[in-house]
Amino acid sequence: MVGLQSYTFMAIAMAGILGNSLGGIILSRAHPRIVLVIFTSLLLVQLAISFATREDSLGLSHTMDHDPPKKSVLDSIRLQFSDLLAALNDNNISRPLVWVIASISVVPILSGTIFCYQTQFLNLDPSIIGMSRVTGQMVLLSLIVLYDRFWKRISMKKLIGMVQILYASSLLLDLILVKQVNLKVGIPNDVFALCFASLAETIATFKTMPFFALIASLCPAGCEASLIPFLASALCLSSIVSGFFGIGLASLLGITSGNYISLPLGSLLQCLAALVPLGWINNLPPSGPIVEQDRSMGGSKRCGRIQRAGKVVLNFHLP
Repeated sequence: MVGLQSYTFMAIAMAGILGNSLGGIILSRAHPRIVLVIFTSLLLVQLAISFATREDSLGLSHTMDHDPPKKSVLDSIRLQFSDLLAALNDNNISRPLVWVIASISVVPILSGTIFCYQTQFLNLDPSIIGMSRVTGQMVLLSLIVLYDRFWKRISMKKLIGMVQILYASSLLLDLILVKQVNLKVGIPNDVFALCFASLAETIATFKTMPFFALIASLCPAGCEASLIPFLASALCLSSIVSGFFGIGLASLLGITSGNYISLPLGSLLQCLAALVPLGWINNLPPSGPIVEQDRSMGGSKRCGRIQRAGKVVLNFHLP
């Protein structure tokens, strides 16, 4: 179960490399409206395939009940919500989950402001910024491979602490670009943006992967379909909150399309805010879970109980 998250993120990174590369090529040869139509059509095709695919064709295991009782949609929702609350009441699950959500929310992201500065003030081609996503996805794929091969043996608290410090440091790359330090060392703006514009976002994405693996390992049998989507939704919400804080910070500092004087200060405040979550990093487990064996698929009624078969043995305990 733990390795599944690594493979999933690898697939996402490879898809990001392919998608961003294809988008950059098409955008350089076609009108943006045509690009929008093409990618919208691809999404509609994917949606149609998803609706047409039967669950039985995926070869998924079924519960041990041969004739499970029929439940209404409302009863199913209530049961899943009850299972979710039962899982969240476990401190071993809730504390890491709250930490990763808070670590994203407290950082005011100025990505939109930086993009306007790069394209309007530095006159960089938007395709350069788009192709920097390819570089970022390649870095993400490399980080995931390294994590799967070597880093997953490192204490989670130590690993996430180092990643958070690296993330805070990567936010200072915007300060280097704004201050034009790169030109002083002979690196053109377009080359610097191509290599480093998406690095902070890449590190932020990588930081969430160990949490998906941890939550999936700790999740009681039958609650996976509730807890994992809840984590993904909470991370999306935290990114939205971070974006709102970024807008508020830009407005507070008086950063506009014609005035970027305070942008270096904004970048510095981003870095300092990214260091704040280190103050409560003790909420993370000292080490990741050790999976004794694959858990058997069970009904959601087991969600609030200790797993009786294929249990997850933890070498940590949060009071």
